[in-house]
Amino acid sequence: MSTIKAIAENYQTFNPAAYLQNNYVPPRADFSNPDSVVPWKLKCLADACASGEIGGQILVDIGSGPTVYQVLSAFELFKEVILTDFLEVNREELKKWLHDEPGAFDWGPFINHVCSIEGKGEPWQEKQKRLRERVSRVIPVNIHQPCPLGTELAPGTVDALVSSFCLEACSPNYPAFVKALENITGLLKPGGHVLMIGALEESYFLAGKAKLSVVSLTEEMTRKAFYDVGYVIRDFRSYTMPESMKVGVDDVQGIFFVWAQKKESN
Repeated sequence: MSTIKAIAENYQTFNPAAYLQNNYVPPRADFSNPDSVVPWKLKCLADACASGEIGGQILVDIGSGPTVYQVLSAFELFKEVILTDFLEVNREELKKWLHDEPGAFDWGPFINHVCSIEGKGEPWQEKQKRLRERVSRVIPVNIHQPCPLGTELAPGTVDALVSSFCLEACSPNYPAFVKALENITGLLKPGGHVLMIGALEESYFLAGKAKLSVVSLTEEMTRKAFYDVGYVIRDFRSYTMPESMKVGVDDVQGIFFVWAQKKESN
C-alpha cells in the first residue's frame, strides 16, 4: 500500500523534460488536430474564464509541475499569479521559462492557440510577456498539509485556484485525494473558484525513470469529492482518450475538467 511519504520519495526521480516530452508535444499537443487532448483542455479553461464570473486579486496554481498552459486564460483575470510545486526541479523549470532562459520549454504554440480561442487578435508574444510579469512567486506546496503553502498565504485569502494533474497523482488513495482537496480549498475565500483538470481511470504515469502511481478516479468519484468538500459544480466536462493519444507513457482513459465554486458558508 502506497503512502504519502512513499509517493514523495518516488517523485525525487521525476524528470521534468521527460514529462514535457511525453505529454506536451504531438500527438497530445497537436493544434492542427481538433481531437487532440491539449487543445481540449485549453478550450475548457478559456470557456470558464470567459464567463465573466471569475476574477480578483490572487490566483494560485496548485502543483504547477513544469507547465504553465493551465493559467494561460485565467491569469488575465487577476492582479497576482502564484505558481507552486512540491519539487524544486519543477520550480526551477518554471523559473527558467519565466526568465526566458536558454533551454526553457517553448510554450509559444500553446499561448498562440489560446489567443486564437479568445479571439482578441493580439500577438501571442504580448500575452506571454504579460504572464511573465504577472507571476509574482514560484513557491513550494504540500497538498497533504492543512496549510499547503505554509506561511506564504493565510487561509481564506485566495480568490481562485487552478490545478492540473496534481491531487490524484500525489495521493495514495481516494480519501487522501479528498483530504488534499479540502486542504487546498482552505486557501480560498468563500465564493472563490477552482478550475481543475485531472486524469480519469489512470493508475500510473512515467516521467523519465520515475513511475508514479495515480488514484484511479471516475467522474462520479470526482463530483462527489467536490460536493463533499463544499463546492457547487458550475461546469463538468470529460474527454475520452482516443487510441491515437495513448502513447505508452501512462494508462489514462480520460480527462476531467471541473469549474467549481466554494460555497459562501462552508
